[in-house]
This record gives sequence, structure tokens and C-alpha cells, in this order.
Amino acid sequence: MPNSLHSTSPHSVASDQPLIDDIRYLGQLLGDTIREQEGEETYGRIETIRKLSIAFERGADPEAGKKLAALLRSLTEGQALAVSRAFTYFSHLANIAEDRHDMRRRAAAAALEESRGGEAGSLVAAFERLAAAGISRTAISEVLSRSFVSPVLTAHPTEVQRKTQRDAERSIASLLLEREALPDERARKHNEMHMRARVAQLWQTRLLRYTRPSVHDEIDNALGYYQATFLRQIPRLYAELEDQLGGQPVASFFRMSSWIGGDRDGNPHVNAQTLATALRAQAEVALRYYLAEAEGLHQELSSSLRLVSCTPQLQELAARSGDTNPQLADEPYRRALIGIKARLAATLWTLTGKATLARGEGSGEPFPNVEALQADLGIIEESLAANHGAALIPTRLAPLRRALSVFGFHLATVDLRQNSDRHEETVAELLATARVSGSYSGSDESAKQALLLSLLRDPRLLRVPVIKYSERTESELAIFEAARQLREAFGQQAIRHYIISHTETVSDLLEVLLLQKECGLMRGVLGDADASVALIVVPLFETIADLRHAEAIMRDFYGLPGILDLVRNSGGQQEIMLGYSDSNKDGGFFTSNWELYCASTSLAEFFHGLDGVGLRLFHGRGGAVGRGGGPSYQAILAQPPNSVNGHIRLTEQGEVIASKYSNPDIGLHNLESLVAATLESTLLGPSHPAAEEFSAAASALSVLSIAAYRGLVYETPGFVDFFYAATPIAEIAELNIGSRPAARRATRRIEDLRAIPWSFSWGQARITLPGWFGFGSAVEAFVKESPSERMALLCRMNDEWPFFRALLSNMDMVLAKADMGLARRYTELVPDRRLAEQIYAILEAEWRRTTKALDAITGAAERLADNPALARAIKQRFPYIAPLNHLQVELLRRWRGGEHADRILRTILISINGVAAGLRNSG
Repeated sequence: MPNSLHSTSPHSVASDQPLIDDIRYLGQLLGDTIREQEGEETYGRIETIRKLSIAFERGADPEAGKKLAALLRSLTEGQALAVSRAFTYFSHLANIAEDRHDMRRRAAAAALEESRGGEAGSLVAAFERLAAAGISRTAISEVLSRSFVSPVLTAHPTEVQRKTQRDAERSIASLLLEREALPDERARKHNEMHMRARVAQLWQTRLLRYTRPSVHDEIDNALGYYQATFLRQIPRLYAELEDQLGGQPVASFFRMSSWIGGDRDGNPHVNAQTLATALRAQAEVALRYYLAEAEGLHQELSSSLRLVSCTPQLQELAARSGDTNPQLADEPYRRALIGIKARLAATLWTLTGKATLARGEGSGEPFPNVEALQADLGIIEESLAANHGAALIPTRLAPLRRALSVFGFHLATVDLRQNSDRHEETVAELLATARVSGSYSGSDESAKQALLLSLLRDPRLLRVPVIKYSERTESELAIFEAARQLREAFGQQAIRHYIISHTETVSDLLEVLLLQKECGLMRGVLGDADASVALIVVPLFETIADLRHAEAIMRDFYGLPGILDLVRNSGGQQEIMLGYSDSNKDGGFFTSNWELYCASTSLAEFFHGLDGVGLRLFHGRGGAVGRGGGPSYQAILAQPPNSVNGHIRLTEQGEVIASKYSNPDIGLHNLESLVAATLESTLLGPSHPAAEEFSAAASALSVLSIAAYRGLVYETPGFVDFFYAATPIAEIAELNIGSRPAARRATRRIEDLRAIPWSFSWGQARITLPGWFGFGSAVEAFVKESPSERMALLCRMNDEWPFFRALLSNMDMVLAKADMGLARRYTELVPDRRLAEQIYAILEAEWRRTTKALDAITGAAERLADNPALARAIKQRFPYIAPLNHLQVELLRRWRGGEHADRILRTILISINGVAAGLRNSG
């Protein structure tokens, strides 16, 4: 495989030489495997395609494009499959090498005296910045005590890798790391033997799923990240925080959340049963981890009463275990842990119906809650601390106790989500059956609110026990009932948030409150002094119009009698979710980001004046920049003043989850970044809104940008036909990458298409339209009146305004990953050549305007000037992604031309996998 990966700069070669060596080494192993398994002819063909692609990308041979196209046209189905698999696996192996180099660079930076604080986003760097600003450790600890930070794993369909493949790649990553410290050639040969085995395993493993994953598969997939990263690395994160704070204890503010098993919006396969399955599976992972750690403590805490004392409380705990083994008579910690293990095994059986595989656990009563287990472990810790055993606490006992406080018996909070239309439909049927109202859905908003408020104040229920409701209504009510039962079994944090998709009115919020009341999740009634609800009602504002109305809706909601007291009594936290994906599809990249910023600002101002209720914004970010993607650290720092305040939740989706959290060390770095950014935004962020002239300029740019974007996407005749022909959107729907359908309705309308496949498709075609289109036209029109003055203003905005700078940085990354030469190849798939040329001309002209505007504002002559490492990685990687794009175009031409062989479709889908892996944040 690759032999020409050196960049032209001697400095970059020196700094990136280990990366280049790793990519070359892994590529050589892949090449050897292909030669061995497929033959010299296949290997030679792949090499020829690789060289022609490099020549095409770098302009070294003006005929390279024609030669490459001719070669690809000549491929048989079997040959095309081998080529697609080869370049796809190279993308995956290059990712492993880049991840390893990223860890290597961070370690080297931290080791340098002048860079002692490490790079931005690390806890060390954050605490140095806080100290330089005069912020005391006590102040930081106080902020953390009232903070709440939570990444939320979703099952949204952009993850194209199978778990089997990720496991093999994780093994390769471990072997690559191990290779650097091997003492001699013999050890290196042994390491290489295992490496070759894993590469051969990959080559002999099918890349694609034969069937669409079920919700159960998605649950199992997500749990792998807890076992690989979260269960051990989150306690380590807390330990590092406490170390930075000089040993001050840190409250458990960082928690995990999940949508998998509870997100019903548009997914008919999620119901009350999947919710219960998710929590049982999560509990099993948590409890088996606790059992394993308790067994580890049993092995380690061999302290003998003949040598050291223990507290009376520990003696009592040991006695309660019932252990009578004379060999352990003088080892109270071990006897105590035998009892703890027995109770954990009983808890596992009670909550999940699963038995432990550990031997000698005995029998015991299940722990009624996490607090009871914490109390027993606390007795062990106090005895160790009082009897010369302090050194034995931090290695295993303290991390276990921290894991318990973070993960409980539920592992992660499972969010519930459903579309507001389904809630209205459910309430309408309840009202009609109870003969309260037969025309609820047709009522105006004020009438709906009045009726819902009166029902929330009425202690009587609407549900008629002897009536059989429609299947849809029964399904919705079953979710609320299951939530009540599961909270009782697994703890209150097991299910805490109810997200309302497509929130447009106050009644959308009141309906979910009423459904909680109907299903036993409300204590008292609205207006009672102690009335409360179990689930935080979380409106999701998704479209541009919804974002613009967000503050008014929340103001009206809290203006209703009894609502403020109800929320105060229910925890005093109002969470609001902001949708990045649909707002982008609705209004384009710049307008989406600006409206999100404006909504955040107005919501923060409103809740700042609301006594007793705090605001937590939940950012529905995707992988692609067009869906809110990009570095989380910069994104949090770019939030408006007073909109973080120690509280933030954000989604982690698709292949980005694997990229961030498959590797434990990289996972820890990403977790650190979330905490570091939250602290810096809360304690160092601006306290006042952006300068008025900055906001005015952004508003003007937004008006111009959305006009250009909607002019193309929603107003240009034939654009939908162009999109479906020039991208692999139809074929992406064939990928078995998620349990949820790709569209809300069976139409070709852009409005009905989910934002994920929308962005994913443009990324595959290398146009990446959702991440930049409209900005160039907006800047061109904005500066036209006064070019020098207005361009100077935009330059100042980039220098002084974190929001604007982060937006341009993300756009810069998207443009760096775009390739208009390859994009033109995809337009060859459009049957209407006149339409293809017309729309491509619009795209290319806007691309030129946008790159020109970005260059002028940032002062950069090339993409990613402020991120040379990423720039070099892209330059080295793209010639190896391009063959997949060229091959994809050829195979799409065949498939759509009527050649419906199964191998052709499989090869198309594999090429989609490879391009997604190469671009990394494409979903």
C-alpha cells in the first residue's frame, strides 16, 4: 500500500515522522495481506489505482483522471470489491496511526518544561489559566459542586463500523502502542506476528452488516464503550480533578446519559420493552464491573489482625458476611468483601435476572440501593485510613466508590424522547374517551392551555380502566408507566429527562406534564405547595422558526400559575435542547449557528431573572460540522455569556463515538476537554454580550446567508433531483447502520429527510454543502457597500469574538475536506446534464466566494493554517480516500444503469464505509 506519504516540509516530516512510519508500516502489513490472500495481480491493480489517484489529486499528470476512470470502468465486480475493501481498510488503519500520533504529541508537549500545562483542553492547562486569572481552588470546587456535565450517547445512524471490526482495530492500536517500548528484535517479531494476525482477521471479516441492527444491538454496541473507557476513565478524571484541587473532594457532577432504548422519535422499534431492556443491560454491565472490582479488593486487602488493627465497624461488617473459613479468621477486610460480593450477586439477579459467574460469592440480600453499598465500602475505607492502610485506598477502592457515585446501578441516565404530535394525539384520545373534549386537537392554543391546566389541578385521572385504547395510545402510556417502575427499581437517576421533539407551543410542554400525572409520575396536583414531577420536561427547538420562538415559549410557560413552583419542587432545573441538524437543513450553516447563539443568549437572560430555577442547555450536536460537529472544547467556549454556568449536556453520535471513546486514553482526553471547557466558560468566559456592531453584522450576514441557501435548496427547480442523483443518498438508506428509518415520511422532499443522511450524503460526494454554503454570498453582499470598513469589521470579529472564530474554524475544516474536482465526478451521475451543469456552477461559484471570504477574514492563504497537524494529515490521507470516491461514482453509474448484482451494491456500501472512515466526522 502507501509508499509516498512524506510531506514537503522538512520540519513537518521530522515532527510527523513517527506517524508516517506507523502509516507506512500498517499499510505494508495490509499490502502483504492482500498480496498473500488475493494474489500479486490484485495487489498490483490496487497500487496502480493508488498512484493514479495521487497523480490526479496533486495535478502531477493531466491525463491521470482519464486513465483512472478508464481503469475503474474496466474492473469486474470482484475486482472492484477487492479495491474498495483495500482502500477502506487503509482508511481505518490510518485512523489508528493518527490516534496513536495524537496521543504521542500530547505526551511530548506535556513533557516539555515550557509546555508543562499541555495543550488547550487539558485539565492542567485549564487550571493554569484559572490560576493566572486569580481564581482560587475553593472557587473552582464550589462551581463543580453545583455543576452538571453529561455527554449523551445516541444511536443515530452514522456508525458504519461493525463491533467485530472495532474490536480488531482496538487490538491493533494496543499492539502499535506496545511496539514502541519493545526491548529487542525478538519481541518486535512476536508483536508483528500478532499484528499480522489482526490485519488478516480484518481482511477476512465482512465490513457490512447483513441486517439492520436492532435496538438491542445498538444497546450492546454502546455498552462496549463503558467497558472499554467510561467505567475506568471517568473515576480517573475525578482523581485528576481532585489532584489539581490539592486534594479537595469533588462532587460527582460528571454523568453519562443515553438515548438508546428511549428515543422513540421516528423509531417504531423503541417502546417500553426496549426501555426496560436498556436499563437491565446497563445494570448488568455496572454490577459485573463492581463485582470484578470487589473481587480485586478481596485479593488485595489481605491485611491481618495479627499485624494491623481495624475499626469495630469493619469487624461487624465482616461478621455479617457469615463467612466461617478459618483461613480468613484474621483477615476482616476479605471477610467483609465476601459479604459485599454476595450481596452484589444478589442485586445482579434481582435487577437483571442474570447470575454471576464468579465462584464463592455465597448468598446474601440484594442491596436496596447504591447508598447501602457505598455505606459498606465507606466502612472499609474508614478502617483503612485509621489503621495505616491509606496507601491501599486510591488504587482500587476510591475509583470503585467514585464509579458507584457516577454510574449507580443504572450506569447511564436513559432519556425519553417523542415527537410533540404523538403527545397531542395521545392526550386527545384520553380526553375524547373520558368525554371531556372531543375536539382537543382542533382547539386553539389558548383553549388547549386552559383545559390542560384545569386537568393538572384536578386530582382525578382521565384514564378509564375498563376501556381499551388504541395501540398507539397504549404504547405511549406504557412508556410513562415503565419509567415509573424502572425508576423505582434502578434509582431516580435511571430516567430523568423527557425530550419533546418539534416543540412549537406551550401546550406541547403541558401535555407531557399531564401524561406524567396520568401515569403516577406526578406528586400532588398543580397548585399544591409540594407538587412535583419525576421527569424534567425538555423542549427541543429544532427549526429556525422554533429557535426564534424559544424564549417566548418558555416565558409564557413560566408565566402560567403554578408552573414555577412545580419546577422548583422538581429539582429547580429547566433543561432546553437546541437542535443543530434540522436548523442547519432549514436555514444553512451560518444562519443555523447564529440563531442557536441568539436563542441561547435570550434563554440565558430570561432564566437569569427567574428565581429558583436554573437553565441547562442541551446541545444536539452531530458528527459533521453541518450538524453542530467540530471540537467540543472550542464549541463550549464559543457559547454566549452566562449560558453554561457549569451546566451542559451534548449529544455524541455515530462514528464520532467510536473516534472519541474506543481508545481509553483518547477517551480520557475528550472527557477532560468537556470539563476543562465547562470550567473555563463558566469562570473565564465573557460576562457581557458581544459588541453591538458584531451582533448587527452577524444578523445581516444571517439574512443574506439564508437567502442564498434557501434559494438553492428550496427554490431552485430540479434541486431535489440533483441531490438524489449526485449523492449516494438512496444507497445510504440501504446501509444497515441504525434501527431508525432515514426519513420521517416516504417522500423525496428535503423537509422530510432526516438531517443525518442529508449531511452524510453531501460528505460522501465531497461537496460538504451543509458546512459552508451561503457564507460566501453573504460576505460578498455585506462588504459591497463599504469594502474596507466592513472587511475590517469581520476581521475584528474573528480576532475578538469566540463565537465567530469557532464558526469560521469549523467552516475552514469542512472546506479542507471538500473537493470540488471529485464533486464534479458525482455530477456525472445526474441524467439531466443541463441541470447538473447549472447546479454545479452554482456550487462552484459559491465555493469560490466562500473560500475567498474565509481567506480575507482570517488572513490565511490556505486551509487549516492554524491547525498544521490536521492539514498535513488531510494532505497525506486524501489521495487514498479519492480512489473510493472515483470507484463509488463508477459503481453508482452501473447500479443505477440497471446492473443490480448484489456485489455491486455491497461494493458501493463498502466505499461509503471507507469514505466515512477517511473523513472521520462525516455523520
